[in-house]
Amino acid sequence: MKKYSFILMAVASLMLFSCTEIAQKKVEEQDAKQAQQDKLAQVDPLPSWNNTATKQAIIDFVTKVTTVGGQDFIPEAHRIATFDNDGTLWCEQPLYFEFIYSIDATKAIAQAKPELQKKPELKALVAGDPAPLLKTGEKGIEEAFGISHVAISPDEFDKMATAWLDTATHKRFNQKYADLTYLPMVELLQYLQKNEFKTYIVSGGSSVFIRNFSEDLYNVPVEQVIGTMFKASYVAASKSVVFTPDLWHMDDNVGKPEGIFQIIGRKPVLAFGNSDGDLQMLEWTASNNPYSSLSLLLHHTDGEREYAYDKDSKVGKLDKALTEGKANGWIIVDMKKDFNKIFSFE
Repeated sequence: MKKYSFILMAVASLMLFSCTEIAQKKVEEQDAKQAQQDKLAQVDPLPSWNNTATKQAIIDFVTKVTTVGGQDFIPEAHRIATFDNDGTLWCEQPLYFEFIYSIDATKAIAQAKPELQKKPELKALVAGDPAPLLKTGEKGIEEAFGISHVAISPDEFDKMATAWLDTATHKRFNQKYADLTYLPMVELLQYLQKNEFKTYIVSGGSSVFIRNFSEDLYNVPVEQVIGTMFKASYVAASKSVVFTPDLWHMDDNVGKPEGIFQIIGRKPVLAFGNSDGDLQMLEWTASNNPYSSLSLLLHHTDGEREYAYDKDSKVGKLDKALTEGKANGWIIVDMKKDFNKIFSFE
């Protein structure tokens, strides 16, 4: 009997030791997991931003809306963030990059199509003088956009735009236009994407132009680009889609919330712009939103590292939106104070 009691005690001791070992192992695994989470929490998600109240407000917002069980938690399906492109994600001075592309592309297309050179300003452009076309103002801009975006097929447009982005350089910075994205803004996009936000580009520029770089530069797929769009037409004979000179959607000012509503179908909880053209998108995001929201404006205040401009600028004018933003408690990002780096090549 004593023999059996000894055996039972030995078995019980082994079982207790095994259970204790398993429990200890689980505790160690949990401690390791918590340590890893603590380590990740200590990693700065926005290293190119200075440690200002602006940066902290952005991090606080993302933290509270992604904390499960918190009163401000936003389900993943409703984490919609919209960003303007020109002047918000990349530089826009001294002219919008797409406009510069359109001038270059119009020149190349007109060289190949002599019938387009009947107008003296286009003939001068082909000869290397863009001044006559630029002097016509909006009329010249519209004409250049019409030729560069519509006079060729969508496939030809993509090839020409991609080649331009791969080679054309900014005169002041001597860098490719595609390399003039703002590093702090790219970090913000990445931070939001890691926290299950669906990020959209909502730009006054054309969708077809932005689609050629949105994935490479911002990790934003082409289906999440909303821009100004020409009307598309299906050609049965060639089984292809072409663009017509008619505008289908102008994605600026009131066109931004209209485009978001029509295409996304959900109101953003975060919207970021830099000019009066973004005003309606920002105020719509901040008004009657069923979730916590954040509206942000990038104010260009650094004339040394980039450009300093606002209400007096013909490109990216920021006047009324800045006034309303301050009055309504939107976050005004001061480029000089809030960015410790602007471009990745610095």
